Amino acid sequence: MNTTIIGGGIIGLCAAYYLQESGWKVTVMDTGDFRQNCSYGNMGMIVPSHFVPLAAPGIISQGIRWMFNGRSPFYVKPALNRQLISWGLQFIKNANAAHVAASAVPLRDLNLLSRHLYEQLAKQPGFGFGLERKGIIMYYKTAAVGEEEAHLAEKAAAMGLDAAVLNRADLQALEPQIEMDVLGGVHYRCDAHLSPHELMPQLITHLQRKGVQFLPNTKVTGIKTAQGKIKTVMAGTTAYESDLFVLAAGSWTPEVAQLAGIRIPMMPGKGYSVTLDAPKLNLNIPAILCEARVALTPMRQQLRYGGTMEVAAVNDRINMNRVAGIVDSVQQYFPNLPVTMPEKEAVWSGCRPCSPDGLPFIGYSQQYSNLLLAGGHAMMGLSLGPATGKLLAQLAGQQPTSVSLKAFSPARFR
Repeated sequence: MNTTIIGGGIIGLCAAYYLQESGWKVTVMDTGDFRQNCSYGNMGMIVPSHFVPLAAPGIISQGIRWMFNGRSPFYVKPALNRQLISWGLQFIKNANAAHVAASAVPLRDLNLLSRHLYEQLAKQPGFGFGLERKGIIMYYKTAAVGEEEAHLAEKAAAMGLDAAVLNRADLQALEPQIEMDVLGGVHYRCDAHLSPHELMPQLITHLQRKGVQFLPNTKVTGIKTAQGKIKTVMAGTTAYESDLFVLAAGSWTPEVAQLAGIRIPMMPGKGYSVTLDAPKLNLNIPAILCEARVALTPMRQQLRYGGTMEVAAVNDRINMNRVAGIVDSVQQYFPNLPVTMPEKEAVWSGCRPCSPDGLPFIGYSQQYSNLLLAGGHAMMGLSLGPATGKLLAQLAGQQPTSVSLKAFSPARFR
């Protein structure tokens, strides 16, 4: 049985890994060269702690205030764009307490499955991507945010996640070399991190050795269907046939899906990151700066920091004002960390695929019986990659899935 995967990011590669492992003959195609996509520049965090979706109460009012700040961490570019308007209305509809409560367990279970699969993968020959179980610390500067984070930590503990509220002295003991201007933090010891720029090429090398075919610089230009199935995917004048197709093209997923007459409500959310080689001072434990929405991850002899969520059409423009906002935020929390304004050429940017309710799409297309959809993972693409790949392989093999996929149904917005 043959399968063709459209998209060579972390989701596509993990799908290839588990489908090949299940006995499928796999081909992966991508518009790029498999070495420049969004999965390389992310923060490398594996986050069972992130059980609150992007669409949550308060994000709308906060987002409106941020719209008028050129250095803010969240921005929706106004445009007379039908796709954006529809997405925005659905986002507003889902940003409520009931949706957050319904999403918590599915997101927790998906992330826990991924963490377990990463731990298995790290033990395989040919893999060594800096996986560490040190957790992640959510730092806060204000009492109001501290109260919110403590409440979330209580919820996490009730869900079986290892989380501890720490005061400044506790935090300083964990990071003795770092100057801190914070009130406190929550240490989610259930989380982990890795180096994505090591993981991705290792996955590619492993898959190539297993016989997976890679088609770089291959853009899908047409999709032919018949009798409720995808028959061929066209790339220019070349037609590709397969028994099963997997669409995992990140922020380009809606564009490709449209070729088959499928509407997937998803918008790109651009983020930035900068990686410092051998900094004179580094964190021991990955950090998220709550008020600033900035993340920092130590990756072996490197430090990566990044943030922002710019919801707009796919583009490669770098807004140095927002980069300055990230740098300023790090300096406000950790004054002696060697983070300064980088040159534009040193800034990485990528577009995260964001669904209107903050949950990914994982499952079969309603329109076509041989098309699996995987997208909308937003900032959790790397965290959820192995779980998504494993679940897709289970669906393809008509096996029971490791976790319930009801919350992630691709048909939920129809």
